Amino acid sequence: MSLFLTILQLLCGIVLTVVVLLQSGKSAGLSGAIGGVADSFLSKNKAKTADAKLARATKWVGGVFVVLTLVLNVI
Repeated sequence: MSLFLTILQLLCGIVLTVVVLLQSGKSAGLSGAIGGVADSFLSKNKAKTADAKLARATKWVGGVFVVLTLVLNVI
């Protein structure tokens, strides 16, 4: 059981690394500070974009990674 969970955590860590690396950068510099209001107005369907899906996947895979880490620590 411990070996299975360790392999699952290794795969989860690899997937988490890939998902984080696929995300686009969030720093827009000075232009992002000036045009921040227009960005929120123009991004009504932001939940359907690839970046939003990657962010959601990062949260889920990160949560699974943390839970697996805690379980492996108890075992």
